Amino acid sequence: MIITAELIYRMQCVCFAQCVRRLWRPAQARQLLKVTELHRSVRQLQHTKVMEDNKPWALISEVGDEGFTEDVTDILRRHFQIVPHKDLLQNPLLYGPKIQAMFLWNALPLVEPSLLSSLPSLKVVVNGGVGIDHLDVPYINSVGVKVTNTPGVVSNATADMALGLLLASARTILEGHRIAVDPKTTRIPQTLIGVEVSGSTMGIIGMGHIGHKIAQRGKGFDMKILYHNRSRRSVEDEQAVGATYCKNMDDLLRESDFVVLAVNLTPESRGLISHRELSLMKPTATLVNISRGLVVDQDALVKALQTGTIRAAALDVTHPEPLPRDHPLLGLPNVLITPHIGTNTYTTIRKMVQMMVENALAALKGQPLPNEVKPK
Repeated sequence: MIITAELIYRMQCVCFAQCVRRLWRPAQARQLLKVTELHRSVRQLQHTKVMEDNKPWALISEVGDEGFTEDVTDILRRHFQIVPHKDLLQNPLLYGPKIQAMFLWNALPLVEPSLLSSLPSLKVVVNGGVGIDHLDVPYINSVGVKVTNTPGVVSNATADMALGLLLASARTILEGHRIAVDPKTTRIPQTLIGVEVSGSTMGIIGMGHIGHKIAQRGKGFDMKILYHNRSRRSVEDEQAVGATYCKNMDDLLRESDFVVLAVNLTPESRGLISHRELSLMKPTATLVNISRGLVVDQDALVKALQTGTIRAAALDVTHPEPLPRDHPLLGLPNVLITPHIGTNTYTTIRKMVQMMVENALAALKGQPLPNEVKPK
């Protein structure tokens, strides 16, 4: 066989082509893989967008500050397209007709007739918390909108707060802290003396779910438990916490070392504790309020604390919230005030938001509402 230059050239071309094919196939495969992955990502994005577009719309106050915290907003976004109130105000024609649910947090946004009239598709107002004194339920129902709240899930955290306030006030914990961290402190005074909690008498006004949880905690401190309620609890409920029913609230006020308010705010409970009721309490007694500020006549409370009619007050609620910075309650040494944080634990807030979502979804699907609030 004669090897010519032409044959050598042809052999070189074949070798080159084979090399190119060997090199090209992996690159082609990699490129094909990238294109496939790109197509898959596009399809996923398209699917996500369709899912987002299919979610119902819900109004909230805001994210952060006075609204929902960032870490629980994800629970809402899994099921709803959320619209902050400011966005609705800026573009009511775009968002108003779409919104079917309204989620309230810290009583916001305010449910006023003007707001309701701007939401023609609204089906449910979902309140975060038990108290609905800020809602005109009959009016809301009259425009075809249901109302729900979140009972049960707030009880443990609120009861914990009641006992925390009681203990902090009784044992002068805040005063002790101030002395301990004061740079001028060189010795520990022995005059910082509190009152005994174990074995004392606690009177609970309002023996609902939260009140019963407070009684459970009081039992753990070997406290004698008295309670006053619109209706008496069952014998089993009383025996479970060792509670004694006081049909007459005055008897409870006279006998208790700690009076704990755990009632809902209603026309009947507004101003429930005023001058007369405070005058019946022991001068060594402490008033603890975790219900609503308007349950207590604050002017009467100021006078009782200033004159020594009662020993102290521990309040998680006031009216308004926060109090004006020159309010006399803020300057009294025998008052402990926290800014309505009874339900503020990570666990409880997430449970509340999840329950709110369940209530809203049930309303939108036409199912029975787990926690509907009806006019009384």
